[in-house]
Amino acid sequence: MKDADVAKYLEENPLFFAAHAQLLSEITLPHPHGGRTISLSERQLLAQRERVKELEKKLHELLEYAKENDALQLKVHQFNCALFGSYDRATLQNLVLGNLRDIFAIPHTALHLWRDDAPSAEVLAFADQHELPVCTHHSAFDTAAWFGETGEHLRSFAYLPLRANGQTIGMLILASEDKARFYPEMGTLFLQRIAEILGSAFRLHL
Repeated sequence: MKDADVAKYLEENPLFFAAHAQLLSEITLPHPHGGRTISLSERQLLAQRERVKELEKKLHELLEYAKENDALQLKVHQFNCALFGSYDRATLQNLVLGNLRDIFAIPHTALHLWRDDAPSAEVLAFADQHELPVCTHHSAFDTAAWFGETGEHLRSFAYLPLRANGQTIGMLILASEDKARFYPEMGTLFLQRIAEILGSAFRLHL
């Protein structure tokens, strides 16, 4: 009889061990971590304990993610509130860059509005093409130059196209020397919220 035949028989006869309960203590299996043999019931108990540990680990990870999201949400709220102190476009731009640094600890930022500083055709097409923020380890086209001499040392970027009245009006770039700060697989929900806030704020100054 093959292993598959035994497994199939037990699957088709779920009451087998109920009729032969003594086998639960008589059948021995290798301990999953080596060293000795254990009964079938002990092996089941170990499997359940390992499953509980896995679930506890996942729960801990979910709680940590929730804490991180709560902290980010609070920072976005603080950022939004800080912009209410702006009365003109120049003040608003300074508030944006200053609060991105102070609230989010983002070391390098660049904000370009198309009405003040028209971008290259490639950057304009890039901003129009992406409805959501884009995170990358490489600068797009000529945008590294937006950071001056620092640009050549930057290793991660987040591109936030800004829109108002259905049109792209500019772009905010967040950057860091740390390659792990922004990366392609990261979530962009809060970056999108920031882009939406800025699009609405600058719409009043167009």
